[in-house]
Amino acid sequence: MAWTYEQSGVSIKEGNAWVETIKKIVGQAPQKNVVASIGGFAGLYRLPRSGIIAACCDGVGTKLEIARAAGKVRGLGQDLVAMNVNDLVTCGARPLFFLDYLACGKLEAPRLSPVIEGVVEACRECGAVLLGGETAEMPGVYPPEGFDLAGFAVGLVNEDDLIDGSHVAEGDLLLGLPSSGLHSNGFSLVRKALLGEGADLASTIDGTTRLDDLLLMPTRLYVNQALAAAATGKVKAMAHITGGGLEENVSRVLGRLRPAVDWGNWERPSVYGLLASCIDEMEMRQVFNVGVGFVFIVSPEDLSTVESSLLSCGENPFIVGEVHR
Repeated sequence: MAWTYEQSGVSIKEGNAWVETIKKIVGQAPQKNVVASIGGFAGLYRLPRSGIIAACCDGVGTKLEIARAAGKVRGLGQDLVAMNVNDLVTCGARPLFFLDYLACGKLEAPRLSPVIEGVVEACRECGAVLLGGETAEMPGVYPPEGFDLAGFAVGLVNEDDLIDGSHVAEGDLLLGLPSSGLHSNGFSLVRKALLGEGADLASTIDGTTRLDDLLLMPTRLYVNQALAAAATGKVKAMAHITGGGLEENVSRVLGRLRPAVDWGNWERPSVYGLLASCIDEMEMRQVFNVGVGFVFIVSPEDLSTVESSLLSCGENPFIVGEVHR
């Protein structure tokens, strides 16, 4: 049986419809100084003197259920930060600070402190600080070992340096950076399709890598790479590839244009070979990043400049496709 995201209990269609509902509700109120709001990778608010504040919030989804079951929660801290700052940087904003929200059924410091340790380490790596947060102990709402996470990132970009996709043109190239695996999206489908069949998290894949380690590979942080590329002045748009997959996330910064993806142009992490046995290829493309974690849109004549900036960061960028009408 080939599982779909819908069958796992998550509807991308309803999620997109909900965003449109929120847009309508928010649009009824005055939005002075708002540059970009609901629906983008980050909300943008203009300051009195040319600076623009960027802000966003996100969580790690049901990946935390696998981490909890495996007793390996530290990586969730990086997941939480990455899911936020990777969105934030798509407009060229430099992260300033991060806030976290942890809700649990029973507060047990030895069990949950590794999550915060992971948050602090990830913030340090991308030049942000953990400025504050909230921990809520909620017995009766969560089971004793249950918990949930949310994060909030704030950054700053000069208005002249804002990257908003307004100059993207037909024929521009999609330049990708590799993902480390699933990152933090599609885990409701993974849990239903793969673990629902009774797979053992402690089992090994090809006799080497444990299944839980494969699934829990932390989301990559792309902030330093994105800021280095943006500093060249040659990046027209950026997209963080999360829920909804490659085409949907890139389309968010293309306006009326569309991405034409060459799906065979990069090597996928091994987890996707495992999932291919129970999830259809088209479904995987619509749910997962399938090996591409971040995308830059650049003109063909500027490709080498942006590539060089990424190579200097230790990356190996590759062409994902191009922009079509």
